[in-house]
Amino acid sequence: MEERLQKLIAAAGLASRRHAEELIEAGEVTVNGEVVRELGTKADPARDHIKVRGRLINTLLQNQEKTYVLLNKPRGYLTALSDPEGRPLVSELVPQSLGRLHPVGRLDFNTEGLLILTNDGDLTNYVTSARNHVEKVYEVKVKGVPPEAQIERLRRGVRLEDGVRTAPAQITKTGETRTNAWYEVILREGRNQQIRRMFDLISHSVIKLRRVRIGHVAAEGILIGQWRHLTPAEVKRLKTAPSTKKRATKGVPGARANKDNSVARTQAERGGGPRRGTKGGPRSARKGDAGRRRSR
Repeated sequence: MEERLQKLIAAAGLASRRHAEELIEAGEVTVNGEVVRELGTKADPARDHIKVRGRLINTLLQNQEKTYVLLNKPRGYLTALSDPEGRPLVSELVPQSLGRLHPVGRLDFNTEGLLILTNDGDLTNYVTSARNHVEKVYEVKVKGVPPEAQIERLRRGVRLEDGVRTAPAQITKTGETRTNAWYEVILREGRNQQIRRMFDLISHSVIKLRRVRIGHVAAEGILIGQWRHLTPAEVKRLKTAPSTKKRATKGVPGARANKDNSVARTQAERGGGPRRGTKGGPRSARKGDAGRRRSR
């Protein structure tokens, strides 16, 4: 059965789909001896010889057992499979006997906390895709105490220095002193060094950053530098996590009213005003007139 090359590479455990696309565009992938650079290209591992950087992946696809590891990453480790500068890698913190695992998303060099490593490309794609709204929860310590108005800016979403706008985020203050403040930040997207860049934008740089939860999977019981296998139940929940966007209004009292009020505000801002009837002005006004006529 034919599949897209980036999906096959991810399924072989060599890279995430995003990284697989980069390998294809860089000319590192061949099908039956020919270099492939087109991202939409499909191949059948039962019929075609697929190589990544000269390595045949067909046998990996046939024999691979899925592995899922939860690592509590220390500071000073790079979330990558290799580094030309020779810096320590997260892959060095788990046994080589587990096979070749790739990180699910990233934590930057000076950030600690939870990181999933796996050879399952489908799980990687699901957890890292912003459209699936898988929550990533962080503990953040910042320099100084930002005004609440600035934090509200970050909650709504801001335009970063590269012009990209962040999605709305949940930010809750958990403590403060005269010189520092602590926050819990919940993101459902994963831009490079996003939290650091957000707080830099309001001139309160991040001093310490730690990820404490991915979806429903939390850090309890895993010390910094330690790891454990994810349970089958945890993996299943990560792959089938319901969309946060769908849960946001369903069954929440007042959600419909808030939506209607939001629409009304938008119409008013555009100059349209509230919705009106066919003749005689707004429906509420006509209803009031009818009531007065009956009272006579």
